[in-house]
Amino acid sequence: MKNNWSNSEANKYIKNYQKLGHSKDMALRVYTTRLLGRNSELVLHGGGNTSVKSKIKDIDGKNYDVLCVKGSGWDMAEIEPAGLPAVKLNPLLALKNKKYLSDDQMVAYQKRNLLDINSPNPSVETFLHAFLPYKFVDHTHSDAIVNITNRSNGKDLCKKIFGPKASIVPYVMPGFALAQKVNEIYKKNPNINCLILLNHGIFTFDNDAKKSYDLMIKYVSIAEQTLRKLKRKKIKQIKKYSTKFEPYEIAPILRGLLSEKKDQKFILNYRSNKSLEYFINGKDVKRYSCIGTATPDHVIRVKPFPLVITPKQNSSIEDFKKLAEKNIKDYRKKYVRYFNNNKRKVKGKKTMLDTSPRVILVQNIGLFSVGDTLSASKIAGDLTETNARVISSVEETTKYKFIPEKDLFDVEYWSLEQAKIKKPKKTLQGNIVVITGGFGAIGSATYKLFKSHGAEIILLDYNAKKVKEMQTKIKDLCLHCDVRDKKSVKKAFKKINEQYGGIDILISNAGTAVGGSIAEVDDKILRDSFEDNFFSHQNCASETIKIMKKQNIQGCLLFNISKQSVNPGKNFGPYGLPKTALLSLCKQYAIDYGSLGIRSNGVNADRIRSGLLNDGMIKSRAKAREVSTDEYMRGNLLLNEVKAEDVAKAFFHLAISKKTTGAILTVDGGNIAASLR
Repeated sequence: MKNNWSNSEANKYIKNYQKLGHSKDMALRVYTTRLLGRNSELVLHGGGNTSVKSKIKDIDGKNYDVLCVKGSGWDMAEIEPAGLPAVKLNPLLALKNKKYLSDDQMVAYQKRNLLDINSPNPSVETFLHAFLPYKFVDHTHSDAIVNITNRSNGKDLCKKIFGPKASIVPYVMPGFALAQKVNEIYKKNPNINCLILLNHGIFTFDNDAKKSYDLMIKYVSIAEQTLRKLKRKKIKQIKKYSTKFEPYEIAPILRGLLSEKKDQKFILNYRSNKSLEYFINGKDVKRYSCIGTATPDHVIRVKPFPLVITPKQNSSIEDFKKLAEKNIKDYRKKYVRYFNNNKRKVKGKKTMLDTSPRVILVQNIGLFSVGDTLSASKIAGDLTETNARVISSVEETTKYKFIPEKDLFDVEYWSLEQAKIKKPKKTLQGNIVVITGGFGAIGSATYKLFKSHGAEIILLDYNAKKVKEMQTKIKDLCLHCDVRDKKSVKKAFKKINEQYGGIDILISNAGTAVGGSIAEVDDKILRDSFEDNFFSHQNCASETIKIMKKQNIQGCLLFNISKQSVNPGKNFGPYGLPKTALLSLCKQYAIDYGSLGIRSNGVNADRIRSGLLNDGMIKSRAKAREVSTDEYMRGNLLLNEVKAEDVAKAFFHLAISKKTTGAILTVDGGNIAASLR
């Protein structure tokens, strides 16, 4: 493994963080933590922690010996001093000889001894860091280390290759019990500089930041070199064959089948590569994929075992649906058995988590990772890729072996682990929302509002340059899509299915505004306006319906219609006519698909400053109505200008109104002439 330490970079960290009032020790702690965290073969999604022992002056003016240890919720790759909360060291050391500490007692004690009570919760391995009498302590879940240890001869192999300064620690549940075990081992051999935790990971430590980091790289490199020398035999593969469906076609089916409850929705993320294909298409995948995760903490993200589906050659979508439905039912039964078998073996009452898999391996197709959010789904996918590489590598040389099922259950149902992923559920969490015309005034306002309520959002826009630019600014998916073109719409929606698993809410917002006297306007202008303001909506809505029918978990269509549909303006027929047709389209979708639980509603907005209604258009419309521009924009009963944010609120209201369909919500400040009758 490459050693990424740089003296010049380390000195920059020292200089920059000292300017901010931090010590040299803290600067180097941040630096080496980032070095570890940015290497995915060492640390992945919270799989590790670091610490530094130092002195800090508290608000009372006294200097305290402290342990600054990684706090909950912080990513090692981007850690800051705030992510290494300071815990008073001496109170931690005072418990060295204590025989037992419950999880609740441990957490409360650590919190009570924080210098800053507002700091994040210190790591569950805080006591382990404290008991090792070194300034710097590093911990990772190195792929190579768990590869060595997750095999029947793992312990013997570790003793053979790592040398006398590395102690081998049998698997113990993280927390105070593990800290006690490590303390016991260290007392017997105080010359060690490394701990190899079987089925877990590795600790290295030294009074010098660089030396501790160097030790991590050294021991991981030994593991990597050992693995390269082992004789290998390729995992036997199933026969490659084709099916009559693609990943994007079955993703919505899987998504729908996973939703046990009406308000439960998952995000599915599809991926496939050579490494995953090799793992998934193994003849024995149902055995080796279900033994356990590469390291225990993965279980809270991916569950103790995946769902494996093996479609038949040339099977149709309908064939797959029937097979998937049966396989998911069987999976739920298996998970219930797993829960019931193990809950009796552990202390305290346990409430079963949902029974839906977090990893679906479809042979000859690929991986569908599952999560409550897109982020959770992608994390499950990343961890599965790591598990796949580790397990495949082990299986090429011997049989994969992990901790007993009961121990894995302990971690999955450990409140301290579940706390890492449990967050208050937002109103639209789990909902996949597609917004066309995503970068305009209304699209942007709608994006911000729906995002704040937890929705997963995809923005579509015809401007490819703007799409590229916007994608650098936000994490949400931005796609180039000409909504007037069916092929372009299909391409975009295929991508959405692969990356999210389906669609719950379509906000059909794209459009253009054109004017002209209806008898004199060129036919092309009128036809183009119908393409922009009617057929574009039909293209997106019809494609959305196909996906929603596969999901079978209801859904919602929302159309930006415009008050021109009911109150035509002079010389504005080329715009108003297709909008009138759009109003009817909105109601038709409500009629045709209401029985499937798919709602269709629209917003009639008027005079919203945007790319459509720009300064030039405002002047033109004001002139047509023989009023000033200010009077035109405030020309409503409330005498208030209506803004894009007001339209966004209307879309949100309709999105959450579960028993409203075929409705048109007017947002114009009051205009009796434009009111629906």
